[in-house]
Amino acid sequence: MCQASLQCQSSNLTHEITVSVILSTRLLITITVLKIATLIFFLVPLIEMVILIEVGALIGALPTVGLVILTAITGVWLLRLEGIATLQRVQDKLYRGETPETELLEGIMLIFGGALLLTPGFATDAAGFICLIPGLRRPLASRIIRSTGFASIRMPGATPASSGQTIDGDFQQEDPSRSHRQINRHNNST
Repeated sequence: MCQASLQCQSSNLTHEITVSVILSTRLLITITVLKIATLIFFLVPLIEMVILIEVGALIGALPTVGLVILTAITGVWLLRLEGIATLQRVQDKLYRGETPETELLEGIMLIFGGALLLTPGFATDAAGFICLIPGLRRPLASRIIRSTGFASIRMPGATPASSGQTIDGDFQQEDPSRSHRQINRHNNST
């Protein structure tokens, strides 16, 4: 009895240590990500200010502001065009029963790129255009998918739809002469 109790305590202690190690690792990763995010939060505006001051010194203040506004307008226009095209490709792949992994990642990149283009500055605009221009975005999205396990995710029960395929299901038939609905299951009337 005493020996079984010691084994239970030892097992519980091993489990608690394992959980503590996992939580400590997650905490360390979270702290590292927060440090990097904080560094980016402070460095990007500083870099943008330096670039804006240098460009302003070269071409003048008003042309610099005009250029920033022009890139924002161009970015919104390009975001709209590419967003609609990407949504159409997602719908086409879903219709064929395929997983639109590249298109979904491209959609995320479009949102991120649009946000970067609306942020004043030339460095963020360059990163935003990389996310919006199809010739740059698609190879980047494909590379990200290949380097992660995202491409192995498949929709459950996904099979390509073909013409003439019978889909078994329930339907409701409304008869205008009756006030209630009649439910037909497969070929049996109730």
